[in-house]
Amino acid sequence: MKILGISGSLRQGSWNSALLRMAGGVLAAGHEMTVAEIGDLPLINTDLELEGRFPAPVERLRAEILAADALLLATPEYNASIPAPLKNAIDWASRPSNTLAGKPVMIMGASPGVLGTARAQYPLRQTLGVLNVQLMGQPEVFIAGAGQKFTDGQLTDAPTREFVSAALATFMTFAARVKIGE
Repeated sequence: MKILGISGSLRQGSWNSALLRMAGGVLAAGHEMTVAEIGDLPLINTDLELEGRFPAPVERLRAEILAADALLLATPEYNASIPAPLKNAIDWASRPSNTLAGKPVMIMGASPGVLGTARAQYPLRQTLGVLNVQLMGQPEVFIAGAGQKFTDGQLTDAPTREFVSAALATFMTFAARVKIGE
């Protein structure tokens, strides 16, 4: 199965990007994960859609989403909501035709706060809900106190690694069921 990871953070030392790297490293044999680049996407602007074509970075992201069997979103929380880079990527991906429709999706996130990324994930779930994705509801992955759980760009907290690994295994089962039902 081909998984496309999208990090909502553009920061080089992002805990959420590290979370995606960790996820790619624990997937079972036969599965592969790539991480999409979203930092070069222009801000959503339908004036940039020319004759049914999108700017090159948008076309690339849309093609990556179409080629993926499932999506893994890792989001930080900015001002109690979805970070702008991730929302922008989702908006471009949903333009006609919606490349997200039908895709199995899992959300996870890490932040220094005590709620993990709950306040970002709930509005993200609401946004994804209107885009006809197949969103995994449980388990929810909110990594709180990220500053103590990541070292040198790696998720080093053993109980958190075990939890994330188990959640990913659940997601792979969920994604396989969605694919069978297509």
